[in-house]
Amino acid sequence: MSLNHVRPWRNIYRRKSRQIMVGNVPVGGDAPIAVQTMTNTDTSDVRATLAQVMACVEAGADIVRISTPDESSTRALREICAESPVPIVADIHFHYKRAIEAAEAGAACLRINPGNIGDEKRVKEVIKAARDHGCSIRIGVNAGSLERHLLEKYGEPCPDAMVESGMDHIKILQDNDFHAFKISVKASDVFMAAAAYQQLAEATDAPIHLGITEAGGLTSGTIKSAIGLGNLLWMGIGDTIRVSLSADPVEEVKVGYEILKSLGLRHRGITIISCPSCARQGFDVIKTVSALEDRLAHIKTPMSLSIIGCVVNGPGEALMTDVGFTGGGAGSGMVYLAGKQSHKLSNEQMVDHIVEQCEAKAAQIEAAQIEAAATEAEAAE
Repeated sequence: MSLNHVRPWRNIYRRKSRQIMVGNVPVGGDAPIAVQTMTNTDTSDVRATLAQVMACVEAGADIVRISTPDESSTRALREICAESPVPIVADIHFHYKRAIEAAEAGAACLRINPGNIGDEKRVKEVIKAARDHGCSIRIGVNAGSLERHLLEKYGEPCPDAMVESGMDHIKILQDNDFHAFKISVKASDVFMAAAAYQQLAEATDAPIHLGITEAGGLTSGTIKSAIGLGNLLWMGIGDTIRVSLSADPVEEVKVGYEILKSLGLRHRGITIISCPSCARQGFDVIKTVSALEDRLAHIKTPMSLSIIGCVVNGPGEALMTDVGFTGGGAGSGMVYLAGKQSHKLSNEQMVDHIVEQCEAKAAQIEAAQIEAAATEAEAAE
């Protein structure tokens, strides 16, 4: 019996959307919510850009977006797309010819901004290039670059203007019999973005890309994104996300996963449950958690770990995690495995021992998954 069946208040009912393909990654429908980020290197520097792509992929990125502002960027994109292990989205602003070049270079998706790309004739040329080269398209509406006629109509950027912009562009794609598209309506204002996305979700069945644009630095941007994206995801809105931070793109991927993990929408790596620490702590919780985050980053298998400084909440939290450690007295604490007390351990040995236990648990889970897959394959034969 699943946890969600036992606790129905934990269920999130995702909005029904059409499914499209971004390269080999399905977006929409019942596909997992894809995590995206964007490189910040000079795209024409192929080695540096690929290195950043690989780092993001290692952190869990499903899709990576790359800006292509000039011809040297689209030339470099050919090699980048050929070597990237995940689909590449070409970010297009102002010049529609860059979109055509990016499609020819192997981009899996073209992100175009209706307010910047130009007139309908240019958009049609981009559509043709996308169709000819098997690209999808993301309609990327941004509150900061709405079309002039919409700003004149509404007086200022607002959810109605953003959704109207997006729907107008959807009509252009559909009128040209192009349906492999997703759409976003981003704003740096959380309220504006959330309202626009809610309206958009009711107006179309297209897959929705979520983002709070220009959210800020690592701390402030994480908080804004968690509030904005978290609430939308909780309502079932969103098929792919990008957390926009003034930080290393790898951090965007990490934050994206943490948002999804907190809602039970994606599961990857170890979820650490830890206390903020206080005078009751039997060991240095903050230092220990920092060390464990670093030492356990290589584990991709979903599992849970509780690190609690004392016995007030420690045993209760450990009951619900795969591995746990609760601080006690006299320089030692209790190790829990599968929610049960296992053995005492000195604080000095704690980090190394917990890493060993987590690695062993991950190997056990992976072995069970392989066995289950083999059994399923045999049954299918």
